[in-house]
Amino acid sequence: MIVLKFGGTSVADAEAIRRGAEIVRGRLPREPVVVVSALAGTTNTLIAIAEQSAKGHLIGALRAVEGLRARHLEQADLLLGAGASEVSAEMSATFDELAQLAEALSVLGDLTPRSLDAISAMGEQLSSLLVVAAYRALGLPAEHVDARDVVITDDQFGRAEPQVDAIAAAVRSHVAPLVREGRLPVLGGFVGATATTRITTTLGRGGSDYSASLIGAALQAEAIEIWTDVDGMLTADPRVVDGARLIEQIGFEEASELASFGAKVLHPSTIAPAVRLGIPVVVLNSRRPEGAGTLIAFDAPRRAVTAIAGKEKVTLLKLRSPRMLLTEGFLRTFFSVFERHRTSIDVVATSEVSVSVTIDDASRLDAMMGELRELGDVVIERSRGVIAVVGADLSRSPETMSRALGALAGATVHMLSLSATGINLTMVVDGDQVQPVMRRLHEAFFGGPAA
Repeated sequence: MIVLKFGGTSVADAEAIRRGAEIVRGRLPREPVVVVSALAGTTNTLIAIAEQSAKGHLIGALRAVEGLRARHLEQADLLLGAGASEVSAEMSATFDELAQLAEALSVLGDLTPRSLDAISAMGEQLSSLLVVAAYRALGLPAEHVDARDVVITDDQFGRAEPQVDAIAAAVRSHVAPLVREGRLPVLGGFVGATATTRITTTLGRGGSDYSASLIGAALQAEAIEIWTDVDGMLTADPRVVDGARLIEQIGFEEASELASFGAKVLHPSTIAPAVRLGIPVVVLNSRRPEGAGTLIAFDAPRRAVTAIAGKEKVTLLKLRSPRMLLTEGFLRTFFSVFERHRTSIDVVATSEVSVSVTIDDASRLDAMMGELRELGDVVIERSRGVIAVVGADLSRSPETMSRALGALAGATVHMLSLSATGINLTMVVDGDQVQPVMRRLHEAFFGGPAA
């Protein structure tokens, strides 16, 4: 069995869905299971609808609902023609529910994480219905499986934690039997539900990749294929670096680091379930299915530098406290503040009396400040950026480290960190320096044009 995940651009419209169907057709002998994202841009629109409604802008929100309805029904007509009535009715019922939720939010004036999950999950519910109908019309034995019956999570709405054992049991009940019968299960990604109350949850942005990996792990699949709109993982973001090159093979740990530090192809959590069981992940371009893509596996070649990644709009938090000196458990107390406020820390650097960390999501920072100030003097620096040089043999090459540091010339460096495994050299710079430094680093290691 294999799992194929089609991202938003790979199910963006009728043409993209047809391309995906032909990819699936060619893999029928390998017993595929398909996971789909929402149609490109749909989730952003759904979130905007929820936010507009809660602010009392109901007319604008309802116009957006009707715009989404028209888009989905148009694609159904293009795919199915006269046979579109059944799936169009199903999708229209979902849009009616969306309009009712928008009206309720406009009355309440309060958008809770639970309500936002109920709305943002609708994109994958709609796309999976549409894809199943299209596949059947094209002669594929597709069967719709509601992801909420399979992806069991806790109730941390917005970033729900999957319950791996429960998912494995649900996959054995709802997915594996269809595969054995020669059917083609199709599920929406990103979406889950709580175990006992079946309240809709989501896995966070990019969670469709995570869904595919969780299902692949539960099936002990031979491979997980991530179909997107790029040829695979590249040596840098091609929107930043003109000379970015395809990486044909990359190690699990390298791919995880790159995803965590800004590479857009994969969701960082995608890798974890596959790593646990050693399932290869292949990133492929649905517009060029003949391409080799990128194979992510344990036995990838080891290189001093495999790729450069970067991200902007990072917040740097610095805490200075003489109490740190020779005090046991101080860092545990410091990090527990972030744990209580469900805020993930990215890069860490410490000295005898200070600790600095970066965070991507600063939405809970104000709520944390009272507890942090009890520990010492706190400085917040916004608009920073993080650049990562990633390679399995990075730390074994003094020349490579020297060359990386040389590329920082002219940039203000706020933090510098080498990971414990020596696979990642991380630099925190001013946000507006991220792209120029990435270009210089890429030029230093891979050649090509530099800024």
